[in-house]
Amino acid sequence: MTRDEVLDIFRQCGAMLEGHFILSSGLRSPVFLQKARVFQYAHQTEKLCKALADRIKAEVPGVTKVVSPAIGGIIPGYETAKHLGLPSLYTERVDGEFELRRGFEIGPQDKVVIVEDIVSTGLSIRECVAALRKIGADVVAAACLIDRSGGEADVGVPLVSLIEFKVPAYPADQLPAELAAIPAVKPGSRGIQGVK
Repeated sequence: MTRDEVLDIFRQCGAMLEGHFILSSGLRSPVFLQKARVFQYAHQTEKLCKALADRIKAEVPGVTKVVSPAIGGIIPGYETAKHLGLPSLYTERVDGEFELRRGFEIGPQDKVVIVEDIVSTGLSIRECVAALRKIGADVVAAACLIDRSGGEADVGVPLVSLIEFKVPAYPADQLPAELAAIPAVKPGSRGIQGVK
């Protein structure tokens, strides 16, 4: 799947928003990718995740389990795992830190890939990697539908992305004039500073 095909799906689903947005990281951006608008369409989500699964197969052989950080990674993680023929697990925040719960198990023989929706700074994946390594998991890679850092995010393991889509992001006190002139909105679901 090409970069244009991926972005066309986001556009068709009304998921590529333009304006002045406050990201989960606290940074400001003129573009927000509202992936939930894509995930409401199973056939579009399937196209994206099948392409991501194909990329994982090609670049990360031997994976045995898919783990995603809740909540944003659950749908793409599940759908990608389906196309890989693997179990789909997810971590949840407990007292602010990710944990594997609900009876999910990862053994020492498992090779884990973390699947996320969109990567900006990579913090959620780094936190997920740390939580899984704490219980002895072998995290071999991470994967995402869109790497909006343009390959700059450090996620702590090799990152496989369906596409890179570098979108400018600015600290609130360093906005370009055209962005500063527009009221800021926070379309994301989390109020946790620095969590993506």
